[in-house]
Amino acid sequence: MKRNIIYPVLLATSVGIFAGCVTQKNVKSVTVDPALSTLTPDSANMAQMQVTFNVPGKYFSKRSRLVISPQLIVEDSVLDEYEPLVLDAPIYSKKKHRKEVLHGYEDPYARQAVKIEKLSETIAIPFNESIEIPDGVDNARIVGVVSNDGCGQCTGIDTIDIANVSVPVSLIDVRKEYNLSWIEPEFKIRPKVHQGKGEARLQFIVDKWSIVMDLANNRSELTGMLETLRPILQDSLATLTSLNIFGSASAEASYQHNIMLANNRATSAKNWLISQLGLSKEIQRIIKTGAAPEGWEPVVQAMIAANDPDSVKVRELMLKYPGPTDDAAEKYIRRLACWTRIKNNYLAKDRKVLYDYSWTIKSFTDDAELLEMYKKRPDAFNEEEMLRVSTLAADDRSRIQVYETILKYFPESDVAANNLAILYLNENRTDDARQVLEARKEYTPEMLNTLAASYVFAENYERAIELLQNVELPEARYNLGLLNAKQRKLSEAYTLLRPYADVNSAIAALSVNKNEEAKQIMEGVQATSPVAEYVRSMISARFGDTAKFYKHIVDAVIDSKLHNRAKTEVDFLPYHNEQRFINIITNGKED
Repeated sequence: MKRNIIYPVLLATSVGIFAGCVTQKNVKSVTVDPALSTLTPDSANMAQMQVTFNVPGKYFSKRSRLVISPQLIVEDSVLDEYEPLVLDAPIYSKKKHRKEVLHGYEDPYARQAVKIEKLSETIAIPFNESIEIPDGVDNARIVGVVSNDGCGQCTGIDTIDIANVSVPVSLIDVRKEYNLSWIEPEFKIRPKVHQGKGEARLQFIVDKWSIVMDLANNRSELTGMLETLRPILQDSLATLTSLNIFGSASAEASYQHNIMLANNRATSAKNWLISQLGLSKEIQRIIKTGAAPEGWEPVVQAMIAANDPDSVKVRELMLKYPGPTDDAAEKYIRRLACWTRIKNNYLAKDRKVLYDYSWTIKSFTDDAELLEMYKKRPDAFNEEEMLRVSTLAADDRSRIQVYETILKYFPESDVAANNLAILYLNENRTDDARQVLEARKEYTPEMLNTLAASYVFAENYERAIELLQNVELPEARYNLGLLNAKQRKLSEAYTLLRPYADVNSAIAALSVNKNEEAKQIMEGVQATSPVAEYVRSMISARFGDTAKFYKHIVDAVIDSKLHNRAKTEVDFLPYHNEQRFINIITNGKED
C-alpha cells in the first residue's frame, strides 16, 4: 500500500510522543532476508515485497517505538514511501495506552503497531506488502529508514537496503522488435485459361431458324453476344480456344424435329457472328454448334409459378409416360381440355441461344517483358505474374502500387493483402493496414500476425495478444513473447522467448533472475548493438565481472536512452562510486 506523505530524504517521519531520549551504542544493524532481492513490477505496476526484518536483541529500549519506513529511491530522491513496520516496546505500549484513555490520543500507526514483549533476543518480523511502482520507473532502490524515537527529537538512526526494483524487459522495444511475416511469392508459369458463357433470347418465326433482325429484341440480343466475344477475338494477347453455340426449340413437336430446328438456329447465330466479325477459317473451325431442346419441364414450372391448377395434370402425364424424350407425354398433353391455354400462355415465345467459350492469354516469362507489359496491359496478367512484378519493383512505394493493383484484379490474393499491409505499417499507415486485412473473409497465419502488428502499432496490446494466441507460426510465438514482456507477464514472456536464444531471450531470462541462462544465451549471440552490449553489462554486473562490465558498458552508452538509464540501473550500483563509471556516465568514455 502507498501512503500519502511529505517525503523526507532517507529519513522517516518522527513518531515520538513521550519524553526521554533513547540512545544506542554498539548495536548491530537491522538485517533483511532475503538480502537485497530484486522486484519486477507486473502489468499493473505492482510488486510483492516479501521479506523478513531481523531486529537484533536490545536494538531499542523498553520505552521506545521502532519504525522501519520503506522508501522508493530513484537516484538521490525519495519518490514514494510505503506502509511502515512499527514495533512497540512494553513500556511504550503502556504509556501510549494510558495517553489514549486519558487524553484521547490517536496513534497514527495504530493499525501497523506490533507489541513486542522480549527485546533481549533477535526479533524476526515477516513483512509482506503489495507496493505500487510509479509509471516510467524502471530502476529504483527500496531502503528502510529506521527510526527509534522516544522524545520526538531523535530520528533516522539507521538506513538499510531492502530490495532493488528492476525492469529489464523495458529494454525491449516491441514495435521495433516485432517480427512481421513477409510472404515471398514463388513465381510459377501457369497457363492463363479463361472461361465465359452467355445467352441471347431470340424470337423465331414458328418452325423456322432464320434470324429476323427486326423481330422483337433480336438485334440488341445478338449485339450483346457480339460485344461479349469481340474483345477476345480482337485482343492480340488472347487466343480463342473454344466457342460452343446451342440453339433451342419449344416443347411442341417431336424431339427429333426440335433437335434439328434448334441446331439450325445455332448455325444461324454462328453464321451471323462470322459475317459480323470477319472470322478466319481457323477461328471458324473452332466454333461448334449444338441443340438444347427445352422439353416440357420449363412449361410445367411456368404453370406452377402461375398457380395454374392444370399443372398437376401435366405433371402426372410426364410421370406416367417417362422416357428419354417428352414425345409420349406430349401426345396426351395435347388431348387435355386446357391445351389451347397451355399453348398460348406457357410455351415461351423467346428461344434461347446459349453459348460458352474459353480463351487463353499469353504468358509473360521474362522479367523485362513482365515490367514492360505491366505498364501496358495489367489486365492481361494473372496473379503469379503480378506478384513477380512486385518483387522486381525498385522501392517500397512502387511495391505498394503493384500490390494495390493486384488486389484490384485479384481481391482474394493473400500474399498481396499481407505484404501490402506490412508496407503500410512501414509508412505508419496503421489504419490502412488494418483495413486491408480486416476486409478478408479468412486469414492465413501470416495475415493474423500482420493484423496483430497493426494493433501493436496502435498500442492496443490486448487485441494483439488475442489475435496471436493460437497462431502456430514461429514469428507469431516470438511476438507473443514480446507482448507478454511488454505487459510484464514475465514467466509467460520467458517461456515464449527462451527457444529463440537472442538478445530479447536474454532480457526475459534476466527479468526472472535466470542469470546463468542469460549469460549462456549472450555468449552465443553475435549482435553488438547498444542494447546487446547493455544486456552484457547487466549480466557482468550480476556476476561481479568488473572487467567485462566496463568493456560492454562503454559500447552501450553511445545510445542516449541507455546512457540515461545506466545512471539509475540498480545492477550498476556497485560501480557508482568508481571513477571509471563516473567518467563513462559523464563523458561517455572511461577517461
